[in-house]
Amino acid sequence: MANLTPQTADEAVARLDATVVTNSRGQAAPRHTLPMGADALDPRSDTAIWWLGGTGILVNARGTTLMIDPVLGGFDMPVLFEAPITPEDVPELDALLVTHIDNDHFSRLTTKALLGSCRSYHAPAYVAEVMRGEGIDGTGHAIDETFTIEGADGTVSARLTPAWHNWQNGSKKWAYREWRREDYCGFWLDTPDGTIWLPGDSKLLPEHLEMPQPDLILLDFSDNEWHITFEGAVRLANAYPEARLLCIHWGTVDAPDWTTFNGDPRELARHVVNPERVLAPLPGEPVVL
Repeated sequence: MANLTPQTADEAVARLDATVVTNSRGQAAPRHTLPMGADALDPRSDTAIWWLGGTGILVNARGTTLMIDPVLGGFDMPVLFEAPITPEDVPELDALLVTHIDNDHFSRLTTKALLGSCRSYHAPAYVAEVMRGEGIDGTGHAIDETFTIEGADGTVSARLTPAWHNWQNGSKKWAYREWRREDYCGFWLDTPDGTIWLPGDSKLLPEHLEMPQPDLILLDFSDNEWHITFEGAVRLANAYPEARLLCIHWGTVDAPDWTTFNGDPRELARHVVNPERVLAPLPGEPVVL
């Protein structure tokens, strides 16, 4: 786990200005994208994490590779940048994990485009059922269930953590079933170099404040009632004062009036303890655990 130099909030904001810009529509967005190639999937001696945009993440843990919620093209709303890697540039992937059904997390286009290179697909039980209906061999898991991702040179252990995001029950469009809490999840990853936690799209839950200390949190800080809210994100971040905070679910969708897409990492740095922990890498820029 890399050490960080202590910073004041102002120093952290100045650092983040190197990668974050406010665009003409008032949205915080990455300054640019760093294109990635197939070498991001090569064996390595450490664990690296890449933000792919939205909540999409690539993890390469000493050669064991996985993506979480990748949307690598074809999204149904305008976006602020192109994904740093295309499915065609992914030669092999050990696993693809999906947190829930929303199409900014479960991209059918991306998932199907990776069928020739991805060895396994994991999601909550309902999402895996939908995958199988789409011709994708999804494995369904229960909340708190642990499974192993096997790579050529090692393994990563993954556990589903609870989430509360069943907003569809209030929508006529989605009223064809009852949406349950267990249809949504986060993921806790144990890698050879430390722990990574994605709480997922969720209201803040008491359980979220009672986890072991993670090394890195993939933090959605959307100020939205069906997400963690900004205040909730600060509470969660400050419950784990040693965890680095890699900002996700921001700067991707061209929708300045949607709170779900409009967090600003610099504002987060002004409110959390140890603000040097706040990371806003460019899409395609690796963060080493």
